[in-house]
Amino acid sequence: MTARARPSRSVDAADYQFVPRPLAAMSKSFADGFEIAPHRHPRDQFVYAVTGVMRLRTPTEAWIVPPDRAVYLPARTDHSISMRGRVEMRTLYIARAAHDDLPEAPTVLEVSPLLRELVLALVEEPVDYDEQGRAGAVAFLILAEIARARRLSLVIPMPRDPRLLRVCNALLADPASRVTLDGWSERAAASTRTLARLFEAELGMSFVAWRQRVRFHNALEAIVGGEPIAHVAARNGYRSSSAFSAAFRKAMGQPPTALREVRA
Repeated sequence: MTARARPSRSVDAADYQFVPRPLAAMSKSFADGFEIAPHRHPRDQFVYAVTGVMRLRTPTEAWIVPPDRAVYLPARTDHSISMRGRVEMRTLYIARAAHDDLPEAPTVLEVSPLLRELVLALVEEPVDYDEQGRAGAVAFLILAEIARARRLSLVIPMPRDPRLLRVCNALLADPASRVTLDGWSERAAASTRTLARLFEAELGMSFVAWRQRVRFHNALEAIVGGEPIAHVAARNGYRSSSAFSAAFRKAMGQPPTALREVRA
């Protein structure tokens, strides 16, 4: 007797929003450069890529997400996602009442080896899994691991003012740009003083600090791709790899070479 083939799993997020289980796991593959337009879900969402890098945007924040991180999005959070490299995405759709300590706002989470394996295990279980069996235990542990996962604060805040948004979108597209705040004033149709005030008022940091944060996020993507540190430094506006590494360590808590070793 031949084994019965496992039924194919839906890749439509709508099919996972109202299942009678606290967690629903979806597996989906995306080509390099694929863009998911702004959308929202009725359930909380844990967005994780086993391979590849995601760029995720909400109306007020942006992240670059390598494979050792995930983004947790509370229900009804508008967001878009773009893929860098081939992305193997594993998404959890989570009922808000599933656990008392789930993030209340969009949050980047560190994905431990245990959490990674638990997510991969749940994807292999039926959507309507046995809550009293192995899958139910896996789901229980996933919720516990998400609740205790380290929150990572390095987010790129995004402005609402259209003048400042033009500047920020241009810098996201070209983090290596050395254009000064004076140089951006014409494109933004605002004075240098107005732009400086908007950076502090809307983003809570100076132009230089915001640009540096964008550069480090951009560097994460290149490091995951195996690009030499010297090339990463030059592409992100640093004249030497040592200056880049020192600034990166100060902001991220570890040197860029350590991130590469973790992913090796």
